[in-house]
Amino acid sequence: MDTLWTHGPQLTVRDVMDRMEGTKELAYTTIMTVLDRLAKKGLAQRTRDGRAWRYTAASTREALAATALRSTLENVQADRRLAMMHFLDDASPAELDDLRAALAEVERRHT
Repeated sequence: MDTLWTHGPQLTVRDVMDRMEGTKELAYTTIMTVLDRLAKKGLAQRTRDGRAWRYTAASTREALAATALRSTLENVQADRRLAMMHFLDDASPAELDDLRAALAEVERRHT
């Protein structure tokens, strides 16, 4: 996904292979399989270009992170507020500042 976000959109399997920095050499078929699975899960979109597929991230990093957080909170079988409190107990001062700023922005949008 990082390669699609950083170097996309519309990357072929070969494009992804060529742009994967700092990783060990992966087989073409391995990358093709991963991209196919990402497309089937809705995390990437693909369009046909001749005999090849071109892949694009279906959403931004931030949107995907938000979806994962929302899904996690929706699946908590315990007290959600208590779960969030445990999470925030381990947050750094910078993370708490980011959260305060985000909450203030959301509140501004809803007023």
